[in-house]
Amino acid sequence: MTVVNGQEISRTPGPLPMPAVGQGAIVEQRHITILVDIFHLNAVLEGNLSELGYSSPKARKTGTTIAGIVFKDGVILGADTRATDDMVVADKNCMKIHYIAPNIYCCGAGVAADAEVTTQMMSSNVELHSLSTGRPPLVVTVTRQLKQMLFRYQGHIGSSLIVGGVDVTGAHLYSVYPHGSYDKLPFLTMGSGAGAAISIFEDRYRPNMELEEAKKLVRDAITAGIFCDLGSGSNVDLCVITQAGVQYLRSYDQPAQKGKKEGQYKYKPGTTAVLTKTVTPLPLDVVDESIQLMDTQ
Repeated sequence: MTVVNGQEISRTPGPLPMPAVGQGAIVEQRHITILVDIFHLNAVLEGNLSELGYSSPKARKTGTTIAGIVFKDGVILGADTRATDDMVVADKNCMKIHYIAPNIYCCGAGVAADAEVTTQMMSSNVELHSLSTGRPPLVVTVTRQLKQMLFRYQGHIGSSLIVGGVDVTGAHLYSVYPHGSYDKLPFLTMGSGAGAAISIFEDRYRPNMELEEAKKLVRDAITAGIFCDLGSGSNVDLCVITQAGVQYLRSYDQPAQKGKKEGQYKYKPGTTAVLTKTVTPLPLDVVDESIQLMDTQ
């Protein structure tokens, strides 16, 4: 018997009665039994925590908008520059496009410290791999190492990454999730503003775009994420990767600029009427202290 929110929830021991029709029914029966057991365990844990005066931990809210597309000559990565701590803007000009190799860069969303350390570690590993093989690194090699490392930690490293680069096989764009899964697509978005950014890509993206048109598209996608998500903001950074080299464009655009005051808004004392006034005494313990000078001569 389990009590959740004042209601008694009972469960008979053993698996739930399910019609045993084929192997699929057996798998479904076991699956439901496991889910009920996990629900029962969580309810007991939450009840014990509340009795001890504790509350269950809450998931950390992170905010970012990162994006990338494959265009005619290479890959363009984009990101906003706002770093937040709950409802506080911790950094207005945070770098979210990280160096991996001379021809490969990576956008990071999620926990800023996790993304920074993860990309630094991966950059070192890729450099050692390149020195060992005597060849420039491939984008798929970086993606494989990233997803294998994140999978080992089972999602406890809060890094959602977009890996983009150009190698001997062409331009490639991957997204790697904190649990180790990945996607390969011609355009990608991640972060809390990804919904607004992906709508721009789905509406206007087309294969073999020219450079300036592709830069404008990524800028507009990041701008949409900034305007539609409180966790994204400040500036738009772009990184253009081609066979000729890398062009890192810091503060490429400032979609939300600070406005100027039209005048001085200073009111004279007494302009606003005081309707009520309440004085709350503050109890203090006043301690008399006497100081005695020490003779040091």
